[in-house]
Amino acid sequence: LNMLKIEFNTLLFQINSATIKKNTYNKKYICNSFLMNRKNKIYQKDQEFSNFSGKKKQIYRNVEKNLIKMNNSSNDTSNFEKNFNRTRRMPIVTIVGKGNVGKSTLVNRIAGTFDDGSIVHDMIGVTRDRTYKKASWLDYEYLITDTAGILLGNTIKDEFSTLIMEQSLIAIQEASVIVFVVDSKSDLTNEDIELAEYLKSQKCPIILVVNKCDNSESLLLNNPVYWSLGLGEPIPISAIHGINSGELMQKIVKNLPKVNVPFIDDTINVAIIGRPNAGKSSILNILTGKTRSIVSEIPGTTRDSVDSFISGGMNCNLYNLIDTAGIRRKKSVDYGTEFFMINRSFKAINKADCILFVIDTVAGITEQDQKLSERINDQGKACVIIMNKWDKITQSVDFDQNEIKLLINNSFPALSWAETLFVSALEGTRCNKILESVDLAITQYNRHIPTSILNEIVQEALSWRPPPTNGANRQGKVYYCAQISERPPAISIFVNDPDLFAESYRKYISSQLRIGLGFKGTAIRLFWTKRK
Repeated sequence: LNMLKIEFNTLLFQINSATIKKNTYNKKYICNSFLMNRKNKIYQKDQEFSNFSGKKKQIYRNVEKNLIKMNNSSNDTSNFEKNFNRTRRMPIVTIVGKGNVGKSTLVNRIAGTFDDGSIVHDMIGVTRDRTYKKASWLDYEYLITDTAGILLGNTIKDEFSTLIMEQSLIAIQEASVIVFVVDSKSDLTNEDIELAEYLKSQKCPIILVVNKCDNSESLLLNNPVYWSLGLGEPIPISAIHGINSGELMQKIVKNLPKVNVPFIDDTINVAIIGRPNAGKSSILNILTGKTRSIVSEIPGTTRDSVDSFISGGMNCNLYNLIDTAGIRRKKSVDYGTEFFMINRSFKAINKADCILFVIDTVAGITEQDQKLSERINDQGKACVIIMNKWDKITQSVDFDQNEIKLLINNSFPALSWAETLFVSALEGTRCNKILESVDLAITQYNRHIPTSILNEIVQEALSWRPPPTNGANRQGKVYYCAQISERPPAISIFVNDPDLFAESYRKYISSQLRIGLGFKGTAIRLFWTKRK
């Protein structure tokens, strides 16, 4: 009966939160028919639960109450339409324009993400994928999308031009409001005019913004050429200095709906990291079920950190999957675009709760992979090792996965506790297990162990191997231990003198704690504290 009640309430939530086009379906009929069908199914269970008549009657009364409430609300068509059309999808503001007009700077200004936001550089074509940032103004919350420069009439094609255009057009199609940015420092070009004509065909509001107006004279906008675009009154701003950004925000929020669902703060951040061309973007695309990031065989395709929100796994958690740029060795990186790319990748590791560490199985494990593994462990993150491109290995030679796992543990001693998955992002092999492994790792990442159990395990470890004595015949003593935090689990061990415990003995205690408690998939931190 409780299961039926939960199912019924879930159905009500889905009906209230659905978005149905006004002219296509009869919403009142759909809602009432759904409720009546579910009511009939509940009544059909009557014979199976005859011993719980009191609880049944309560559920039936709830069903009738909701039906009456829905029917009463449907009598007033205007109120019904108003409540039904309240969107639960977060509004999206898309920033578009040709290359190097200041779109990424404007996104960072609105979202307040100059430290870890979109990469800004004088070179044209830095942004490739569409990236989303959370933003708010007054009582309005929304997502702001940064896009690559759009050149509709461009005849010069490169490896990414078609894919970049596809990403930008997707961002335009899903936008609630479009902000069209032009450069006040240069004249309008044919690309600006063609893009303006294309945007006129969109159903959402278009706001024309003239960027790089850094002085009082440029803010007057006496040039009538911007009015000729046919997009209404242009708003002069300076994205880098924030001049007139408040007026822009006021105009944006006038066209945004208010959502009745706030930003979810308990999202699990999962960063996908690895060397260039290891298959990180392919894994993101197969997990999200769409072309979220541009995929190419050319190393360094991904530049910005790309956030994607999905729900899945055994616990149906909400995940923020962060696709990052490939990380090369430090001595191979020059100051410039790639430097900022790798900097964003390291910030994504800091931000993440769990790391999907992607390794190219064909290329094998390198020294750079080992350094990344040590960084993950030092920062205390949960981790799942993804051996990608496994299909290319099995086609030539039949490998034993257990032997490969043993080799990985020997190559990554800092991540010997992490689970290893052998997948193929190209064919989708075993990719459905990725989120399940992340769920298990996050469960251990948030785990809290009672003090009594910790002390029992430590005392047993001490009985098997007592602390050694130093040259002055002083022996270390362990008094007790307690967990002081989670995310990751941190345990403080109170001793007489931390200097009496060598690194080998500390590793022994750490391994005994893992043997006794598991902590599969997450780093743990031990603090050897002198008791005062």
